[in-house]
Formats: sequence, C-alpha cells, structure tokens
Amino acid sequence: MSNLTIGTSIYNNPFAGGYGSGVQPFSSQPSKAVVNPGESTEVSPGRKSSPAQCETCKNRKYQDGSDEMVSFKSASHISPKASASKVRAHEQEHVSNAYTKAAKAGGKVLSASVTLKTAICPECGTSYVSGGTTSTRIQYSDESNPYVQNKKALDAASLIGQNLDLAV
Repeated sequence: MSNLTIGTSIYNNPFAGGYGSGVQPFSSQPSKAVVNPGESTEVSPGRKSSPAQCETCKNRKYQDGSDEMVSFKSASHISPKASASKVRAHEQEHVSNAYTKAAKAGGKVLSASVTLKTAICPECGTSYVSGGTTSTRIQYSDESNPYVQNKKALDAASLIGQNLDLAV
C-alpha cells in the first residue's frame, strides 16, 4: 500500500484540496506576451497581470503642462523603474530655470522645493513616480516701487535715535 499525495494545503492536510508542489492548476487562457522586458512575470494576488505583461505601464506617457522650456513638452514614455530619476531631473530643470530667471531680472531665489508624487498601477501593482511639482519664490528689488520706498522710509524712521554717540 503506497501513500500518494496529489496536492497539499498550507495546513499539511492532503484532503483540504490545496495545490502544492504536486499538481498545478491548469489555465485554459494563453499566457500574454512580455511587453515590458526585464520586469517580473509573477502576477500579484488581486492584480490582472504581471509587471512584464502590463499594458498600462507600457502605454503610460508623461507630459509637462507648464510653459517653460523644459523636457517632456510632447508626451513620451518612461519605464516605471526609471520614472523617479527622470521626473526628478525634469523638476530640477524648473529649479534651474528659476535661478536663471532671477539672475536676469536682478532677483533672488528665496526658496525652491520639488515634490514628487507616487502612484501604484491598478493593473499590475507596480509603484512608480507619477509626476512632480516645483514651487519657487523669487524676490525682486524694485527701487521705483512706492511700496518699497515706503518700507525703506519706515525702516529708516525706526532706526533714528537707536544709536547714541557720546563724545566728550
């Protein structure tokens, strides 16, 4: 009398009907072609496809909506693995443009910050950088502006009498 185990469950009960290393379930659906080479071919639970077969990741395009002279003016594809570095470099172009703009107009960059946004692909579950925003603050000194002149006059008035010079 021999003991034949066709499948095992995670509870080590051969009668539970789980699929273990013995018999694998048969799928009548043909496997999809690899559209993202170098990605994993394993389908995560609750996902429609593997990262290697994901049409959403293959067709994702990035495009910049600002009016500055930076990259991604026309829509182009970036792989999920390269999205972080490409988007970071793109946002750095905006920061560089802000410094150039401030230098040309006699201004000073007070702050520049970059925020990267991440997302998860609904089809395969791959996380990727979905975009970014750059915010900059530039201060320009305009001597002909009446508000600047008034501020300087108030500063001067507040300083009068604060220093005492005693000469004997």
